[in-house]
Parts: sequence; structure tokens; C-alpha cells
Amino acid sequence: MKLKVSCLINISQIVFLSVLYNNIYFTGIFINTICIKSYLVYNNDNFGIDFRRVKMKTSNGKQLAKKMLIAMICGLACGFGCIMLREHLVSGGQTDLWTKINNLFFQYITQPNATKAVGIFYIVGQLFVNSLQLIIVPMVFVSITLAISTITDTKKLGRISTKTILTFFITTVCALCFAGMIASVVYRLGFFNAVGKAAVTIQKGSTGANPLNIILNIIPNNLISAFSTNGNVLAIVFIAVAIGLAMNALEDETKTLKKLFEEVSKIITLFLSFVVNKFAPIGIFCLLTRTFAIYGIDSLRPALAYVVTVVIALFVYLFLAYPIYLMTMARVNPKPFMKKMVKVALFGFSTSSSAATLPINKKTVTEELGVDDQIASFVLPLGMTINMDGTAIMQVIAAMFIAASSGYKITFMSMAVIAVLALIASVGTPAAPGAGAVILFTILTGMGYTNDAALLAYSLILSINRPIEMLVTSLNVVGDASTSVIVAKKENMVDQEVYKG
Repeated sequence: MKLKVSCLINISQIVFLSVLYNNIYFTGIFINTICIKSYLVYNNDNFGIDFRRVKMKTSNGKQLAKKMLIAMICGLACGFGCIMLREHLVSGGQTDLWTKINNLFFQYITQPNATKAVGIFYIVGQLFVNSLQLIIVPMVFVSITLAISTITDTKKLGRISTKTILTFFITTVCALCFAGMIASVVYRLGFFNAVGKAAVTIQKGSTGANPLNIILNIIPNNLISAFSTNGNVLAIVFIAVAIGLAMNALEDETKTLKKLFEEVSKIITLFLSFVVNKFAPIGIFCLLTRTFAIYGIDSLRPALAYVVTVVIALFVYLFLAYPIYLMTMARVNPKPFMKKMVKVALFGFSTSSSAATLPINKKTVTEELGVDDQIASFVLPLGMTINMDGTAIMQVIAAMFIAASSGYKITFMSMAVIAVLALIASVGTPAAPGAGAVILFTILTGMGYTNDAALLAYSLILSINRPIEMLVTSLNVVGDASTSVIVAKKENMVDQEVYKG
């Protein structure tokens, strides 16, 4: 299926319009010519597409995926090597030497007691994450505003919104039910034992507020303050939707503003491409090495059952649930999706932040999976904010682990309440590293799991949950991408050839 075009142009003006945001291929060519000769050759009575640009994009994506995979493997190897080195030095009475190594490479230099620390890996990793988070707010705002403002069919906009929210709800509920079953089996087998008091120091939770407060945070009372932090992305989504609808209603009167947003979007895309392509492998290596280097074996052992349960649940859901969703809801072959999403999952695992992963997720979904930019620009930022399948799974298992290890009886009704609270809490979880474990305290207070043993178990999870949060993030971003494909397929806004290629 090919289209061959041979044009002899004497005097002509060729204007290429409607280029997709990431320049996959030209969607429209408007030609104003005096003399033009065209020869068209059709095969199978269909127009074919020259996929040279697509192949180039795909090749670049594969190269980036390979680099990130190598960086991840090296980071994990170095991280576990540092764990063994730490154990060897501490057990041999050389704690001071490990302290010096930690201060030189891994220490949080922002802590008050770290005034003389260097923290090379911490600095490099934090600079990389900060460069990504720098444009999270403008990217979410601009992409959603443009997506809504360009959909002139209000019925279509309503369909897309409804299908997106419904898909998010279905996948999250399925994740909660799956996590409840897994945790229930492990609980009945007696693996969620009490945590020893010598393991950790009791810490009070910091977010015991009513989870329904997230409803109040949807509409900010100050426009400027809403844009001043990455912690309230849900408010940014609301503002973007409101402005996008207003621009849609005003149509031609907002041409200048729409043009401005399009240019800002191009700047953001260029900046992100530079950061991801040039610095992602280095940042991933430093983040992974440091994450695993700061943990000791003694801190991991008491909650081994929790860690193993969550890891197995997340892997099973990742490799079974999403392919099933794609086959049943979108009726597409899940193999290309899973293959192309590898680098996105690796990126999410390394950064432990859905917000930091949003740029490369959007790039992959539009350029390699063939999803229309209107769909991706609406679904992905919204999913980053409210669609947290991995977080919901982790919070259900963690809550049941804490309840069982602290002497609380778990019934079917208590499991149902935990699931509901986890659903609400996951929606309000910021797309930032470690946020899921912190928001977990909301569920514990809602269930009344607040005795000393519960706080002890919660403290243990806070101290060791960073590797779990990394895997949780991978699940979250893959879930957002799968929803984009599902919604786009239902709206017939997926380029099948790009998806399969």
C-alpha cells in the first residue's frame, strides 16, 4: 500500500500546515501553485503513507530505551554493590568509612546535618528530576487547554471525557479488587506478622486529614498560587479545562491566544527532548544507585512479606491486566504497546515520579503508538493526576499489612472500606516521589489504625518504600498510556500503521 507522488513545480508556494506536535508526519499540505503536474499511483485502492519519518522516530526511541535499560542495569548493580559494601563496613566496625563514602556520594545535602557533605549522586539526580518537574505545570496547562480548545465538536469532547473517566474508574476498581484478593490470601497464610520494636523508630503520620479535602482543592481560591507548586496538579487541570472550554466557545476571538499556546507547546517539547535524550541515562544511573545504596539489609528484612507481596502484585497486574484491557476495550494487539512502553516504564521506575515521566510518556504515545495528540494531551495529564492503579494496589496491601501486624482484625467489610479510602486517596496523591506512602496515613486514620504497633509498621513502610514507589510509578504511567490508546481507539483516533510499526 504505497502512494508515489512525482511533482514538477514551476512557480509555486507550498505551505505545510497542521503538523503534529512532534512532527511524526505531515497531516495536511496546502498548495497554491501556478503550474503543477502530479502523478499518482495507487495500490489496493488505498492511500499509503511514507513512514520514513516514523521509522526514524521509532529508531531514536529504541536507542533511548537501550540507553535507559543499560543505565538501569548499571544503577541496580552499583546500588546492590553499595548495599553489600555498607553491610561489610558496618559489620567490620568501619562505620566512619561508610559515613565518609555516603557523605561524598549519596547524602541529602539539604539536611541541616549535612553542611559538609558533597552528595554527588544526589546533586546529579536531583538536577535531572528538577529539570523535568520545571515544566510540569506549564505542560499540563498548555496541553489540556489546547486539546479542549481544538475540539470544536462539544459532543465529541463530552464523549472523550466520559470514556476517559470511565476507563480510569474501571481499571482502578479492578486494581483495588485484585490487591484485596492478593493481600487477603497472604494475610490468611499468616505472613503479615508483627514488626519488631527494635526495627524502626515510631513516626507520626503527617497527612491525617480527611481525604475528601481533595474535592476542595480542585478549584483554587488564588490563580497565581495554583501555578506556584507542582503539588496541586488537579487545580491546574480544572483551570486548563475551564479556559479551554471558554476558548472553544469564543472560537476566532482567541486565535492569538491559541497560537501563543501552540508556540509554548513547541518550546516545551524541544526542551524536554533535549533533557531526556541527553541526560536521561546519567540521571537514571545516579538515581537508582543512590536509592539502593542508602538502604541496609536490616531495614528491609522485617517487612519482607510486604515487599514481596506488593512486587508480585504489581508485576502481575502490569503484565496481565493492561494487555487484557487493550484486547477487550480497544481490540488491539497488546504486544506493540508493551514493547514500546518499556522505556516509559523504565523512566518512571528510575524517577519514581509520574509528573517527571509525563513528557516521555506523551512523546511515546503520540509518536510510536499513533494516538492523536488531542487524546494524549487530554488523557495523560489527567491520568497523571487521578489515575493511580499502582498506588491503589500498594496502599491496599500496605494498609492490610499494617492492620495485621498491629493486631487489628481484618474483615470483608474493613477490606471494602480500605478499598474505598484507597480509591479516594489515590486520586489525591501528588505525582511526586514518595507521595503514595505519605498519603497512606490518610487511610490508616480513616480506619482507626493508630496504635503504637500500627505507627511502628507505618514507619517501617516509610523507611523502605522508595523501591516500591518506583515500581508503582511504572504501573501508573503504563496505565495512563493504555487508557489513551483505549479512548483513542474508541474515537477512531489511532493510526493503526504507526501503532503496529
